[in-house]
Amino acid sequence: MELLKKLVEVRSASSDEGKMKAFILDYVNANKSNWIAEPEIIEGRGFQDCVILVFGKPRTAIYAHMDSIGFSTGYDKELIKVGGPRIIEGMELVGSDSKGEIETELMVIENEDDSRSISYVFDREIDRGTLLTFKPNFRETDEYIQSPYMDNRLGVWNALKVCETLENGAIVFSTYEEHGGNTVGFCAKYLMDKYGVYQALISDITWVTAGVPHGAGVAISMRDSGLPRKSYLDKIIELAKKSKIPFQLEVESAGGSDGGMLQKSDYPIDWCFIGAAEDNVHTPDEKVFKKDIQSMLDLYCFLMKNL
Repeated sequence: MELLKKLVEVRSASSDEGKMKAFILDYVNANKSNWIAEPEIIEGRGFQDCVILVFGKPRTAIYAHMDSIGFSTGYDKELIKVGGPRIIEGMELVGSDSKGEIETELMVIENEDDSRSISYVFDREIDRGTLLTFKPNFRETDEYIQSPYMDNRLGVWNALKVCETLENGAIVFSTYEEHGGNTVGFCAKYLMDKYGVYQALISDITWVTAGVPHGAGVAISMRDSGLPRKSYLDKIIELAKKSKIPFQLEVESAGGSDGGMLQKSDYPIDWCFIGAAEDNVHTPDEKVFKKDIQSMLDLYCFLMKNL
């Protein structure tokens, strides 16, 4: 899990994914000669900080978002959410501004009107607009991984591991997912227009709920706030059954992903969210069981060969 630990250490709050893009490009260039097939690398002008890898003759694309939740610094030591982080007194945050590296703590302030605001504890005022993210704290046991940003460093890890055996397919490393962006739209259009790719798998992390426990295999989401096309979903579930890889079915009424953005786009892309379930969502202590991680990777490799 050394690669996953390194991914967690890269700061990549929504809107600031450049360091993660650079890490992925360095990793791909260093390792692609050892993969079954070498991809065409698509990035640069017109793609913002997104990266697309194209292997052979792709039929299906994997989408994995590179960004994370965090905070922006405002006025008078105020903190403003980036995405939807949980607010926990004393959580450790890191970043950098024009004066140097920052390691601070979040403070919850109870206001006179009974409202709450959030601030940071630091010996100086941090530059306005500085992005702060959870301090890395990677913990591994025989059974599980616990760390900030399993959502979605684990989805990125999964996509990079799929690359090792992928002969035909595309990987999209997307941006802005945690803060409502839709960079997947132009990536989907590019893959549809140039390669005829109309199928997508969303490599992301879901939540442990009453119906989706740890240790029962990767979750295939039948719906969240978005609703995948049933014929495509049925095809994936049938293939998952044939694979004999442990999986469970998720049905939720809320939550979203790059899949939801594809559904809201103008392009007829079939999508399905498939990911391991985590506890302690959007905190520095996100927890995922290793058996679920392995079944996630195994199912993605199987589906990319058989969809």
